[in-house]
Amino acid sequence: MNVKFSTKFVAASAAAVMALSLAGCSGGSMDDSSSSSAKASGDSITIGTVTTNSGTAAAYGEAEVKGFELAVSEINAKGGINGKKVKLESMDDKGDATEASNAYNKLAGDNNVLAVAGPTISATTAAVAPLADQSKLVTIAPAATSDSIETGNYLFRTCFKDSYQGEVAARFAAENLKVKKVAVLYGTGDPYSSGVGEAFAKAAEKLGLEVVDKESSSSADDTEYSAQLQKIQASGAELLYAPYYYSVAGPYIIPQARSVGFEGYVMGPDGYDGLKLTGDKSQYNKTYYTTHYSADDNTNTKVQDFIKSYKSKNNAEPNTFAALGYDTIYMIKQAIEKAGENATREDVRNAVAGMTFDGVTGKFTMDKSGSPTKSVTVLEMKDGKPVYNTTVQPK
Repeated sequence: MNVKFSTKFVAASAAAVMALSLAGCSGGSMDDSSSSSAKASGDSITIGTVTTNSGTAAAYGEAEVKGFELAVSEINAKGGINGKKVKLESMDDKGDATEASNAYNKLAGDNNVLAVAGPTISATTAAVAPLADQSKLVTIAPAATSDSIETGNYLFRTCFKDSYQGEVAARFAAENLKVKKVAVLYGTGDPYSSGVGEAFAKAAEKLGLEVVDKESSSSADDTEYSAQLQKIQASGAELLYAPYYYSVAGPYIIPQARSVGFEGYVMGPDGYDGLKLTGDKSQYNKTYYTTHYSADDNTNTKVQDFIKSYKSKNNAEPNTFAALGYDTIYMIKQAIEKAGENATREDVRNAVAGMTFDGVTGKFTMDKSGSPTKSVTVLEMKDGKPVYNTTVQPK
């Protein structure tokens, strides 16, 4: 997931940090160093977290933290990891690349920290990626979907990549919705929005769909899209793919599309999770989005057990980001256990590379680039509520 913050400043900050990145990505073992040989001491294991708990994407980060905390409470109730209790050292990056870098460096400097869960969004994760390599501290980002993030050294992710969900959305449009003409609207200044949008358009054309219109906004947090939507309505598109965020697609894009007369399908990516609604809920019917799991999946006992535990602890329904956060901690647990009682940071990293994991958000194998190949859930909005539609398996 990526959210646009102070535009050029964040981009420049991330770029500056990325320039320090170590070369190469590999699924194999990494060379040892004083940093990678750091190991936990005492009777506990510390997992660091860097999440966005304030600012535009706070809802994402807060949900991830609740997922982290639930997983840790369950793990400790069953004796911890390798007989040691687990504790979290949590940092708020405020959705800012510099804040994320500072928070991460603090965690990296603590030799008791064996792994880090986070960051939340793509902009902050891009800033942390080279720092993970330099400190040789395995880091798993639950929801940072941007393709541009360099993973596979010491940075991995729990989620699928932007391009992957864009491709899956195009397949769903062609094979499930049976549309022939599609349009795309995305924010050119936002890597998440533009990345998913371009991936969808490219995949749609390969599948034989006609992309009848491509429109854009200068950012992904505008509030007025009527001009672009009027053109899309006039194009004859049967489906509008609009990869924005819950706080924009819900109150602005979808209602404005309906107000200009667009009655076709609207589809988006995982940023639609927690869609903010306004006005008549029926206007959100025929809206679909790709995501990482569904609470309606009664075939997966891990999903149902997670929901039950989450509700008991938080008195609320878990969202996708809570589920991804939860799986991230269990991925770290699995890696530390495989690495052994005297595991170093390098050992933990090597246990994550190529791992096979079965969690709430699916069963997957980590590919050589540090991203999982996994199924994608499609949810459909019905009378203002997201309802499970189908699961698209990887090809």
